[in-house]
Amino acid sequence: MIHNLLQDKQVILASASPRRREIFNLIGVQALQIPAEIDESILYNDPRKVIKEHAKNKAKAVAKKYDNDCLIVGADTIVYQDRQILGKPADKFEAADYLSRLSGNYHYVYTGISIEYKHNNYYDYTKSRVEFKDLSAYEIEEYLKTGEPFDKAGAYGIQGYGSQFIKKITGCYFNVMGFPVYLFYNMLLRCLHE
Repeated sequence: MIHNLLQDKQVILASASPRRREIFNLIGVQALQIPAEIDESILYNDPRKVIKEHAKNKAKAVAKKYDNDCLIVGADTIVYQDRQILGKPADKFEAADYLSRLSGNYHYVYTGISIEYKHNNYYDYTKSRVEFKDLSAYEIEEYLKTGEPFDKAGAYGIQGYGSQFIKKITGCYFNVMGFPVYLFYNMLLRCLHE
């Protein structure tokens, strides 16, 4: 189990995300949370390329400040629909636009994880398919009033008010929340037993 694999390791989560912190707590991992100071501009329209670059840059930026026995974890999550990346909305108008696009439709959530450990980098990603119910203008407006959409890729949080709009998930729930636990477990099995 993950908490056993990491019990004697100094783990650092290179993320400011409260959701990732919550997931680490759920799986029994005591980690320092040190947000990485990197440029998270989206320079490509390929979600795999964006999450790989961001996750690796986060882990490497924090790894520079700590010794090589620390296990540094970086992650990045992207919402992708109709060949377009829906990042964190800039304002309520963009959030409303994103929610209108997601309404009655499906999209993909990609999350990349990068682990820096003992001078090595391990990277992998996963994707999940998410279907939204049809949203009325009233539902979108009420959801915006909660404030939840504004710091989330795609303008929704599956673990909060946004859960009411999810018809179906194909893939990992925790991926949609921002940190795929199953993927992380399998990456740890590889990197700790090499």
